[in-house]
Amino acid sequence: MQAAGEPPNPQPSLSGDHRIQDGDFVVLKREDVFKAVQVQRRKKVTFEKQWFYLDNVIGHSYGSTFEVTSGGNLQLKKKTEAPTAETKEAGTDNRNIIDDGKSQKLTQDDIKALKDKGIKGEEIVQQLIENSTTFRDKTEFAQDKYIKKKKKKYEAIITILKPSTRILSIMYYAREPGKINHMRYDTLAQMLTLGNIRAGNKMLVMETCSGLVLGAVMERMGGFGSIIQLYPGDGPVRAATACFGFPKSFLNGLYEFPLNKVDSLLNGTFSAEMLSSEPKDRSLVEENNGAFEEKQASEQANEDCRAGAPDGSHPEEQDKMEISPDPQYKEPKERGNRKDYIQEKQRRQEEQRKRRVEAAALLSERNADGLIVASRFHPTPLLLSLLDFVAPSRPFVVYCQYKEPLLECYTKLRERGGVINLRLSETWLRNYQVLPDRSHPKLLMSGGGGYLLSGFTVVLDNLRADPILKSNTSMLDSHEMEQPTAKKQKCTESSLPCNS
Repeated sequence: MQAAGEPPNPQPSLSGDHRIQDGDFVVLKREDVFKAVQVQRRKKVTFEKQWFYLDNVIGHSYGSTFEVTSGGNLQLKKKTEAPTAETKEAGTDNRNIIDDGKSQKLTQDDIKALKDKGIKGEEIVQQLIENSTTFRDKTEFAQDKYIKKKKKKYEAIITILKPSTRILSIMYYAREPGKINHMRYDTLAQMLTLGNIRAGNKMLVMETCSGLVLGAVMERMGGFGSIIQLYPGDGPVRAATACFGFPKSFLNGLYEFPLNKVDSLLNGTFSAEMLSSEPKDRSLVEENNGAFEEKQASEQANEDCRAGAPDGSHPEEQDKMEISPDPQYKEPKERGNRKDYIQEKQRRQEEQRKRRVEAAALLSERNADGLIVASRFHPTPLLLSLLDFVAPSRPFVVYCQYKEPLLECYTKLRERGGVINLRLSETWLRNYQVLPDRSHPKLLMSGGGGYLLSGFTVVLDNLRADPILKSNTSMLDSHEMEQPTAKKQKCTESSLPCNS
């Protein structure tokens, strides 16, 4: 029993993996639309033409459903039982229903007045049903479609999900497939299976899919093992990897190495000084050139312009996937003076250089447990150079949006040797609608999700692969064929054994 006036008993605390905390990355879901955001107090989030705050989701479990109320607040929605089939009144067919726009008694002004009063979307849908003159004459299937359509329009129901490979791949493929090279989620699942990704592996990953493939490999390995990411350009892109919200322990086994230094590593001419000769960060170069004050002035002007613009001036920009910046990153004016800022940048660059030297040492061992390539570049030169770092009897998987580059890669691998069980495949996906008495394939489906080239490495027979040695062995074989064979000797009677 609880005495009057005492505060209610606190709810039993769960582990951090089950409760939403401030700073966590979450995925918002409304119907079949997803969006990844970071939970921050008093930060306005725009999703499906609605804005709200995520303050009220902190402390709740993942998978909770909320409803957007007035003022942009989220209210926890309780589960309601759906009406049973016996309570529904439905017609036999829709032949007598005429769509003349006069069946609904409520006007747009009436609906707007209900919204201004703070009426919830569920009650608005119920009033639309009651004021419809043709709803009871529709069939049961037509009634379900009508209710679903009105709920999608007037009910703002949002579910908070924990990021995972499946959810993020579906989100990227639906919203911005070009950023992941049009890789479908079932194709990504095939890559993880064919690559034999598991805890304790030493994996090589070369991808230009915004870090989605890298995040999928990290999630499958669970923070055990090591991953070496080979990146083109100045640095790796890990926008999708940040959406997973991995703990810091997962990043201890993640290394990065520039792709333009792979040839020197294979030739044995690589040295740690080559990494220090790379161009420095752009912000550090600007400061050394005396452009720090100009940069601050331009940033202040941009902030003033953004502050003066209305909230709805750029709805298309707000509806895009927004990835919050690194929480460790701060503006120069927040870090202190110019000297501290330069020292901090130099310290971070030195740490990155040390990590790349460690990655070079791991690559030099040439005993990786697998190779994953999912790039917008041509796969043949990438695969032929990176296979030298993979140990024998290990899998490799190459993804490409088109099959022609993989066919060329297949031919080059057959000529090179050192691989077996080569297979070029394409997965075919069909979604089904599963409802009572009307389960069937959906009308709209994906045309293609890319192609995969997979195989296993074996010990390369250098005697057969080297053309010089191959010619020498052929000469030896021909020389042995030219030598005359030994003459057969006739067996005499004296040499035969005597029978006693």
